[in-house]
Amino acid sequence: MSTIGTLIERYKQGPSLLRQAIAGMTAEQMDARPVPGRWSTREVVCHIVDFDQLYADRMKRVIAEKEPDFSPSEPDAFAAHLAYGKRDVVRELQLLTLLREQMAVILESLPEEAFRRAGRHSVRGLVTLQELLQAITDHIPHHIRFIEEKKAALGLHTGK
Repeated sequence: MSTIGTLIERYKQGPSLLRQAIAGMTAEQMDARPVPGRWSTREVVCHIVDFDQLYADRMKRVIAEKEPDFSPSEPDAFAAHLAYGKRDVVRELQLLTLLREQMAVILESLPEEAFRRAGRHSVRGLVTLQELLQAITDHIPHHIRFIEEKKAALGLHTGK
């Protein structure tokens, strides 16, 4: 399997990894803030889903347009204004799963050279489709570490 193929397979596994990380947590545990200054697990899940949607849009635009422009996004502004405390984690995971399944179909249909197409980020400059895919693929494992930290602070078995 090519490097791109391996990356797409890892991308497709993301929702399952997140589902496993939060399995068995109660609503109260999801909303707890056991680590001062950090988001709750529910907020982390909402953040992951929102940024997956953002990256799916960016990837689609890189595929379909010639060097589209991107602006930076503010995770804290998303958390403050997009009802993170009221959103249902089960539905968020369903959305994440469907979004990644849809994107996987698109990504798997592309020739390898398409992953060199790029968009222009206002701060980072040119960003290739492969770089976007790598960043969003790494996003869930990055945040699972924070979920495990919260679970440990709550005295929950972390599976490690």
